[in-house]
Parts: sequence; C-alpha cells; structure tokens
Amino acid sequence: MTNTNAVTNAVGAVAVIGGGIAGVQSALDLANSGYRVYLIESKPSIGGVMAQLDKTFPTLDCSACILSPKLVEASRHPDIKLMTYSEVTGLSGDVGNFTLTVKKKTRYIDVDNCVGCGDCLAKCPKKVDDEFEEGLSKRKAIYFQFPQAIPKVVTIDPDNCLMIKNGKCGNCAKACQRGAVNYDLKDEFEDINVGAVVMATGFEAFNPTLLEAYRFDHPDVVTALQFERYTNASGPFAGHIQTSKGELPKKIAFIQCVGSRNPEINRAYCSSVCCTYAVKQSRLIKDHHPEVDVAIFNIDLRTFSKGYEEFALRAQDDGVRFINSRPSGVDVINNGALSLRYEGPESEVIHEEFDLVVLSVGLEAPKSSIELAKILGIELDKYGFVKTPEESITETSRTGIFTAGVAQGPKDIPESVAQASGAASKAGALLNAARKSLETIVEIPPENPLGDEVRIGVIVCRCGTNIGGVVDVPAVVEYAKTLPHVVLAVEEMYSCADDTQSRIFDMIKEHKLNRFVVAACTPRTHEPLFQQTCQEAGLNPWLFEFANIREHCSWIHHDEPEKATHKAKDLVRQAVGKVKYYTPLYSQSLPLVHNAVVLGGGVSGLTAANELAENGYEVDLIEKTGELGGNLRGLESYKGKIDPIIEKAKTNDKIHIHYNSVMENVSGSVGNFRGEIITEGKTDKVLDFGIIIIATGANELKQPGLFGYEENPIVKTQLEFKEAIDKGENSFKNLVFIQCAGSRNDERPYCSRICCTNTVRNAIQYKEQNPDAEIYVLYRDIRTYGMYEEEYTKARQLGVHFMMYDKDEPPVVTGDKVSVHDRTLNMHFNLDADCVVISAATVAEEGNRQVAPMMKVPLTKDGFFMEVHPKLRPVDFGTDGVFVCGLAHFPKLFEESVSQAQAAASRACTILSRDALLSPAELSSVDEAVCVGCGACKDVCPYHAITLEEKVVTQKGLSFKALRSVINPAACKGCGCCAMSCPTGAIDQSHFDNVQLLSQVKSVFYFEEEVN
Repeated sequence: MTNTNAVTNAVGAVAVIGGGIAGVQSALDLANSGYRVYLIESKPSIGGVMAQLDKTFPTLDCSACILSPKLVEASRHPDIKLMTYSEVTGLSGDVGNFTLTVKKKTRYIDVDNCVGCGDCLAKCPKKVDDEFEEGLSKRKAIYFQFPQAIPKVVTIDPDNCLMIKNGKCGNCAKACQRGAVNYDLKDEFEDINVGAVVMATGFEAFNPTLLEAYRFDHPDVVTALQFERYTNASGPFAGHIQTSKGELPKKIAFIQCVGSRNPEINRAYCSSVCCTYAVKQSRLIKDHHPEVDVAIFNIDLRTFSKGYEEFALRAQDDGVRFINSRPSGVDVINNGALSLRYEGPESEVIHEEFDLVVLSVGLEAPKSSIELAKILGIELDKYGFVKTPEESITETSRTGIFTAGVAQGPKDIPESVAQASGAASKAGALLNAARKSLETIVEIPPENPLGDEVRIGVIVCRCGTNIGGVVDVPAVVEYAKTLPHVVLAVEEMYSCADDTQSRIFDMIKEHKLNRFVVAACTPRTHEPLFQQTCQEAGLNPWLFEFANIREHCSWIHHDEPEKATHKAKDLVRQAVGKVKYYTPLYSQSLPLVHNAVVLGGGVSGLTAANELAENGYEVDLIEKTGELGGNLRGLESYKGKIDPIIEKAKTNDKIHIHYNSVMENVSGSVGNFRGEIITEGKTDKVLDFGIIIIATGANELKQPGLFGYEENPIVKTQLEFKEAIDKGENSFKNLVFIQCAGSRNDERPYCSRICCTNTVRNAIQYKEQNPDAEIYVLYRDIRTYGMYEEEYTKARQLGVHFMMYDKDEPPVVTGDKVSVHDRTLNMHFNLDADCVVISAATVAEEGNRQVAPMMKVPLTKDGFFMEVHPKLRPVDFGTDGVFVCGLAHFPKLFEESVSQAQAAASRACTILSRDALLSPAELSSVDEAVCVGCGACKDVCPYHAITLEEKVVTQKGLSFKALRSVINPAACKGCGCCAMSCPTGAIDQSHFDNVQLLSQVKSVFYFEEEVN
C-alpha cells in the first residue's frame, strides 16, 4: 500500500503562519526536507514570546542565546522566505494547491535600503510604551522590535509617528543616510501558491485587569511576562530586580492560576507552564539575591515534565516557600504596601506583606485566531484554540491545514517544538510527490586566497549584560588589538544577531581577513552560525575560532569581574595563538542509505514508522514481543485508537515488521548504519539503514509491597484496573486511588506525568458506570495540565472525592481500610476500600541500557533517553541520525506520544531527503608509513570509526603486507582520542594538530610584568 494521503500534482511549498519558536521549527524542518516555505509573521520580527524570555527551565539557558541561532538559520535558509509584518487575508483552492493572499503591511521603510544602523531612532522625538518590554519602558515611534530582531529593519508605528499623523517632523528621514524612509509607502498584497499550511500563531498572555481583585493597577503588581523583562539582562532594568521605588524587594510573592483554572471567565483549562516558570523565576531571584524571601502560592504545583520536579525541589532547597493556598486577591494597605490574605495549614487566615507580587498569568488563544480560522476554514474549540482530533493533534478539521504549538492548546516549548516538527512531517507526507520540486540549489562562493600574511579579526560580544555585566568588554577589545596578527578588534552587543553577521561579512571583505575569532558564549550552539558567515564571505569556515567568555568567564566568575576580565583576555590570546596556524579544511561527500529503522512497536514506534513510510521511505520496525501496540494493546477502550495505527503499519508495503526481535551489533554512522536483526535468538537479517528512531517505551512499576501491592489482593495498578473496568468490572463499591506511588520520592524524584490524568479518566469511567460507588483520590498535587483540567472538574462534579496527603505522611493500606490525613481539612480519615488503585510510577525500559551504548546515546539517571537539548531539540541526540520519541524519552499520554513520534519522523526526513551526506571536516588521518598496526586507536575510538585492515606497505624498497589503521570518514567525529592514544604519532587530528595546540599552550604561559 502506498501513501493514500499524498496529493498528486501538489505544489512543493508550505505556508507557515506564525514566526514564534513553533513556526520557525516547522519551517526549518520543511525547508531541510526539500520544500519551499513561506514563514508569515504579523509582527516586525520572528521570534515570538520566546524572544522576550530571560532564561528557560530546567537548564536556565539564556533564551535569546539558544533562540537566536535558529532565527538566523531561518532568515538565511535559501528555501525559507520571511514575510514579517504580514497577515493572511484570504485563502482559495484546495489541498495540494492553495492560494494564500498575504497583506504585507508597510513599515514606511524601503527594506532593501535599510541596513539597521539605528541612526533614525536617536532623532525620533516621540516615545510610546514598548510592547516587547511589556510596557515597562518606552520605545520610539520608529523602532526595532528587539535588539536581535530578524530582519534587522526598522518599522514606523503609524499611530504614533508625528509625520504620518500630523505632517510635522520627518527627523527619521533626515537622519537616514540610505534614504530608506518613505512616508508614502502603502500596504501591498501578494498571492502565494502552496500545497499545505501550518498554523502556529502562538498565544497571548492573560490580561489580569479583568480580575480587579489582583490590583494590577498597582505599580508593584506585575505579570510573569513583565517579570521576565525585570530579570533579563537586556531588559529595561538591565537585569536588576526592583520595586517601583527602585529598591531591591525583600519579599516577593507569586500567585498561580491567574487567568487559568477559572471557568467563571471561560478559562477553565490549566495553562501548563505557569507553575514551572514561577519556579524558574524564583530560582533566578535566589541565585542573584539569596536573602530575598520568595513565596509561590499555588492550588497544585504542576511540575510534570522531564526534569521539572527535580527543578522545583532545588528551588525548595534554595529556600523558596511553596504555599498550598491561593489568595483571592491583593490588598493595598494604607501606606501603599501590598498584603495577601491566605489560609494557613491550621485553617487560620494569615495576612502577609510583600514588596512585589508577580501574577502567574495563563496562556490564551490570540484574538486574531478567530478571523484567521474563518479564512482557513478550520474549527476552533470554545476557548479559541485550534480544534484537533486526539489521534493526531497536528491535524485540523480541514485537510492540508495543520497546526502546532500553543495555537493548538497550552504547552511548554519542548512540546511546541515537537508538535511543530510533527506538523512538518504531516505536511511533508501530504506533498511527498512534489518534494524538491521547488528546492533552491546553493552555490558556495569561491574562497579568498589566504596570502602570505596572517590577518586576524576579533569580535568581543557584550551579550547585553550576560557578558558585559561582569567582563570589561572594551578592555578585552583594546587588549585584542595588541596581539600579533590582529588587524581588527571590535565590540558587538549581540554577535549572533543578523545585523552583526552582516558586519562580519563586511569586515572579512573590507580588511582582507583570513582568520577570525569571536569571543562570546558557547560554541555548542553558535559556532556553525559564525562558520556559515565566514564561508559566505569567502573565508574557509575552519579558519574560525571561538573563545567562550560567557560560560568560562562571566558566568563562573560573576563575583570577580577583574579576574573574569583577565581570564577573558587569556582566552582571546589563546584563540588568536591557535587560529593563526589554522589551515582550510573540507568535507567529503558520503553515500546515504535512504531507509529507516524503528525500535519498538508501541504507539510511538508505529506512528513514527507510518509517518516515515508516508514520506516515502522504507522502514524496518523491530518489536521485541509477538504483538504490536505496547502498553495499550490490552485496553479495550483504546482499540479504536490503536487498531487503525496497527492496521496502517501492517498494510503498508514500505514497512517491514519484525516480531520477537531486537537489533544488535550496530556499527557505522548517520546515513550508513549497519546492524543485525536478531529474531528469537538468531540473526534474521543484516541491515544497512540511514537513521534509527528509538521508541522502546516504558513500563508500569510493579513493586511488591508498594501500598500492599501483591500482598493485599484488593490492590491493583492503574493498568490492571483499567483492563478490569474495560471488561465491565463493576463490583467495587468503595474505590480508593493513591497517587505518586513509587515516584516523586528519593528513589524516583521525577513526576510520572500521566498518572493524574489517567486516574481522573478511570474514576470518571467507573463512576459513570456505577453512580453509587464511593470513589476517593488521595493525591499530593493533581496534575491535570492543559485541557485535562476539564476532566478533573468533571470528576468532582460527578462526586469523586479528592483528598490531599503529605509526602511525609502517606496513606496506609491495611486490609480493606485506607487511613489518610487530609491536609486540606487537617483531619484523619479511615476509608473503606474493596479496591485500592495505585498510580504506580512509569519506569524506563530495562533494555535501554543495552540500546544506549550500542547507539552511543546517553540515558538519564532514571534510565530514560536523554535528548541533546531539552527545549529546542527534544527528539534529537548528539549522535546524528538517532532520534527518540514516546515513553522511551519520558512518560507522556497517548496524544503526546503520537505528536512526538511525528516529530522524530520529521527530523529523520531532514536527513533521508538528502541526496548525500557531508562528512565532518575535522577528521583524523593516518600516516601509514608511521602506523605499526597496534590497534590502540581502534580500542579507544568511541564511535567505532577505526578498523585494522591488511595493506601492502613499501619501505626501503621492500613491499610486504601489514595491518594499518583505517578511519571511516562517515563515522569519525574528530574527537581526537585516536591521536592521543597512538604510541608512534601516526595519527593527526585536523584542526587540533601539534603546531596549533602548542601555539595555544604557549599562549597560556604568557605573563605581564609590572614595573613599579
């Protein structure tokens, strides 16, 4: 069976509406899979709300630092056309051949002439509230949306421009030396032809003025998004937390669920992210000001994702107070101070004053979604989010229109990114026949001749105050100017920004630079960006060096600015010392096997296999048991969801299913893996494949003695209970559910994420079948995030009783009784029970410990697979060509597993769609004349890139056969372990040869002598 969903005669282009992180990710996946993309954003710059954030949880990465490279990549991609400051006004045609009418709002700027110099801003006399700074500071009527805006083009606000409104001023036009300002420009309309559309329009933050009791009119009551700008180094207060009086607050309160979990204002859902962003912000406060008293007032603490529970525990260890009570408002007392009234642990009313109150506002659908949905012809839910089926939350009610991110419902960045990739996969499968039909062929410019003179350029990045707040950047720049061979050294505010990249291009050309150094933040995320700019300017990308003065200086030595500055100078000197001996390096073109392997035949594995097959690729699906379906295959109520997925895989001739099988002895690397499929203990097939998706699932904990499990016959796990009620079990009159059984403890500190929602669903199912049954749910925090909150509400309405217990005083099951102390009522209860259902932890598959080393990918301490970046690469590994999805990554519900599996398939398509691969340039090489074939290099190579092969060697006129080391360029990652281990010095590591390293080492031992 072929892909019946694919459209013939389709247009090989996709419109992505929304330039936030979801839209950008979807656009990049599609463009890297062979489609032309129109990325349409209503604001002047792409980046969305993520561009406003300070740090991201749980890693506390600088949001702008991890986002900027993606924005620059999208802006530079030859197959992505940015259409910023634009809106979709019409749609005609049908799936595979839509025509979108796009209104390109005028900026009153000739965008081809504007170079983003900012001269006009200084001359503009009109100041208005800055939306990007959430009204905390002013911007001019001509403005950049934010410092790293892409494209770096100014926009004139017509509602506030004195020239446009009154015909008086014109200062910006006079200041512009390029003549880019034109007050007579009008809006333009453009029709674009696309095969599919992805709607990723993001969200708006709830406006707390609707809830007068929270006194948002007070200057010291702020929203969480405003507080992001308080703590942001490039924000209005340069990262200094302060009250309206300019003083450091002694006490800060966070109030959760403002604009969420409130049916009275038609926001009955949970916004999913508020608890964790409050924890993040509280930790940032404590990191900088340990003395500040921070309290988070919550109904339930919902830190349910990977690493989030541990993140909250660290905040608690730092002294953050988590108060399980929600003030109904904020009181302003006579002296203007803020006071909160809340219920204490003994049911007493407590009055407590705070200097600053942060309202953790929820996420809501943009008001523009209503009109856009009408244009696109798709359905919205009652809250204004895009309505999608549970079986595939990337698909809308109209074929060919897909959705991603918070446009579909409240979710965190990793889920948004994964869903964005999933939407790209669905669109790609639909348009598979037209893949590469509109692809742009990029020609690499010829390289500049190196010449005999070494000419080095140096940029030192201020990075707002991330670096500049500690390191004396001007002093480092002046020092760099004194170093040998440095002909240019300059300071930049944000070296990763698009306008800076343009300046680097110009520097290389104008000053004939043949080496380049950037002193900024981590090369892990930013080095490819600078290398690309060098290459575009005609400089071989391997003539570039990075000095990490953020992690190694400003962050780690933030309390010692003088020493941090001195160390930054040292790092720049070492980089200059090394780069002057760099030589051009080049990648090799490598063959690519265009098929895939999926490990695991559960929901995620099946979905990934189906997606890959629909995108046109052969898939070997390896299932260790004799059945497909994973944990859901025994559940009658899930048959309607799982059976179609299984049937789809079984009937697709591109999917080859191997039952009772595992994969072993994997070798090779991305595009050229080889492994053995072992079926019932015997080698069934030796397979070459290009990528592999790990979807090995997870298991329900079955721990004897856990609340009496296996010792008391009335105790069942959640899955066992679900199987029973699916089969019509209705004999239980007194049911007790116990949450957090085996998780959120010292052994397994993580939250298993799915338990609360499954408990609520099972309680509803049983209560509806047996209205007279008494059902109690004993919980620590109910974590029915997102739209699952409605099910929690329904359970309470049906009469299900919820009782909160303390971690240190868990329920006790004795015979047919469950004793528990209810924290809310501060009373002890002995509950009758003829069935006790424990929400046992979801634990990692034990086989992961064999798969991980075989595929050279890491595991968390709990045994789940660890992705390369928890926010922006949630399904990727550091090992190229290997992806993860579903429960193998972390516990998640059915629809989330499906979405992440689609994402893994999309990421895989960005590789499989290529004609060939390029090897890393920084490869190791063997001098066969010096190699003695000892195998030391082979033994230490972590990538299994080295083999010993028999060669004919000629020495001193004699020819003989001998073993020599051979390096596979497709597998080599340039780590240098082989060069280090070689006893004869026969191996050279490109980019790290002895001359380069010795020069760097000599630069370390450089001393300044002070003469008194």
